[in-house]
Order: sequence, then C-alpha cells, then structure tokens
Amino acid sequence: MYKLYSMQRSGNSYKVRLALALLDIPFEVIEIDILRGESRTPDFLAKNPRGQVPLLEVSEQHYLAESNAILWYLAIDTALAPKTPIERAEALQWMFFEQHALEPSVGAAYFWLALVRGGRDLQMHALEDWMERGYSALGVIEAHLRTHDYFVAGHLTIADIAMYGYTHVAEQCDFSLMEFPALRTWLQRMESEPRFVRMDWVRAATAGKDIGLVARVD
Repeated sequence: MYKLYSMQRSGNSYKVRLALALLDIPFEVIEIDILRGESRTPDFLAKNPRGQVPLLEVSEQHYLAESNAILWYLAIDTALAPKTPIERAEALQWMFFEQHALEPSVGAAYFWLALVRGGRDLQMHALEDWMERGYSALGVIEAHLRTHDYFVAGHLTIADIAMYGYTHVAEQCDFSLMEFPALRTWLQRMESEPRFVRMDWVRAATAGKDIGLVARVD
C-alpha cells in the first residue's frame, strides 16, 4: 500500500491526493507541516533530501518525489493517462507549464498570502511580480479552455489534475477569476467528476472510507 507524506493545504500535495481519490487507490497519509519544519528533520531528509512534500513511498526504501512525477507514475495504465504519443507530450507540456509558470506565481502567492501568518508583509516586494506573471499564466489557460473541455485528449487526464492544484485556490490569494469564464467552467467541470474530493479530504488505508487526516508526524 502506498504511503503519502503530504501537507493538507499544499496545492502540490493535494494534486496527488486528488489523483489517488479519482483512481480509488487506497493509501496511508502522513501529514507533514512544512511550516513547522517537519520536512527538514533528519528522518524525513533521509527519505527526500530536498525536504519537500508530496513524497510517495512506493515500497520500502523506494520514494518518489515531485508532484507531477508522482501523478505520471500513478496514472500509468489508467484512464487518467494520455494514450497517444502526442497526447502524452501535450500532457507533459502542460505539466511543465504548471510548474514553471503557474506554481511560481499563483502557487507562491497562495503559500505566502494564505498559509504563512504575516506572509503578506514579508513578501510585499514580490506581490506585483506574482500578480503579473500569475495573470499571464491564467490568460494562457483561459485561451486554451475556450476551445477545449479538458487540457489534453478531450477527457480528464493528469494534466487537468496538475493544473487544478493551484488554479482552484487563485481567489484565496488576491487573484480574480471574473475575467476567465472558460477557466471557471473548467473548474466546475473538474468538481463534478465522480470521486472528486476537495483539498481538506484524505483517504484512509481502507479503500472507500472517507475520514480526516489519519496520521501526523510531531
């Protein structure tokens, strides 16, 4: 059974929990609060030297880091995996975009404004840049979704899950989605998917059992 080291309010961690839920894969989750330094302990650094979550324990002593790499692994041979070579390349294109354009802007704003107490005051110098780059990324997404129901292949794939992680919290960190109707429609489409779960949900070790956080490192 998979063991997922995750922070509940992390967009990157949520992407993995959402994929596991959509695939109905049982897993154990261990809550790691990076704001309390729990990802910098010797024990955790032995598992992931970068000291980041999410981290998926695939088997004993075998760990997989980086949220989109985990998504790719979990999707193999499932309906969430793009099927053709061009669809797989397009999925990677959007997943790279998410990490290089969306996460460093919207994701950074979300972290500092929504998660870190006093973060706005600490990062006032960065806000204008985050807003400019974030709105630029959201504009690219909006343009694509005007003519596509999903990002790749005409159906839900891991590309959509990757993109959902931070777009759905944009309005929690000063962004407005009022000028992005196609993006808002896509968010609603994602949230109507069977087995969709919100950020505050995790799954216990027994498939199908919905509970709160099941483990914690203190």
